[in-house]
Amino acid sequence: MKKKPRMLKGLAVKDGLVRHPFDVEFGVRTSGLVAGRHLSEGHRHSRHATAYYAVAPSIFRGMIVRWRRCRPVAPIDEFTLIDLGAGMGRALLLAAEYPFRAVVGVEFHPTLARIGRRNLALWRAAGRAQAPMRMICRDAAEYELPPGPCVAFLFNPFGGTVLRRVLRNWASGLARCNAQLDILYVNNVQESILERHPRLVRLFKGQVRRSQADTLADRKILTSQPDGEYAAMAWEDCSIYRWTG
Repeated sequence: MKKKPRMLKGLAVKDGLVRHPFDVEFGVRTSGLVAGRHLSEGHRHSRHATAYYAVAPSIFRGMIVRWRRCRPVAPIDEFTLIDLGAGMGRALLLAAEYPFRAVVGVEFHPTLARIGRRNLALWRAAGRAQAPMRMICRDAAEYELPPGPCVAFLFNPFGGTVLRRVLRNWASGLARCNAQLDILYVNNVQESILERHPRLVRLFKGQVRRSQADTLADRKILTSQPDGEYAAMAWEDCSIYRWTG
């Protein structure tokens, strides 16, 4: 008999789960809050995971607006968007509404990645995807950038140890191919790592505001947590960086 996958703590009603209006409207499953300590899979980088919580749609869209104002080096349809720590894929669904060359999610936890793939299939079936989508179950520090211009999206998925390894892993490939990379960083807790990197130039730093609907939804969701560990503000501190050769 096939073993039923275990439910992550934070993804059930008994854990305080409240569905975000995004999920209610589109029939997907991206809601829930899983603290970093519940994401351990015995992987060497598990202890550096921050938490699973999906980005507010208005924050993601606001970052895309600001990125496009930064004059990317190519049209959007030449860029691949990579979401590191993609979780159940809300950012991928939002990204696929834009005409990217492709959108790719990288998520190390198999339960989250499995749910994310189901969401991507629902998005395709509903005809909402303008771009090809895929979810990869892999450690972000081991993921190699695809050819062509890339924009990486991070919603504070991991600590500084992993972020440094991600940048070291990408550096050789970017230098070898003279590739283009922009980084969109939401809840930029590890900002100083990017700020000090010799190949990165900051294009934007500031607060990106949630819509009123997202603010109300996130506050309701986070105040329902039994442990009350997290709180939602009306904005996220964000930054945008560009790799320079």
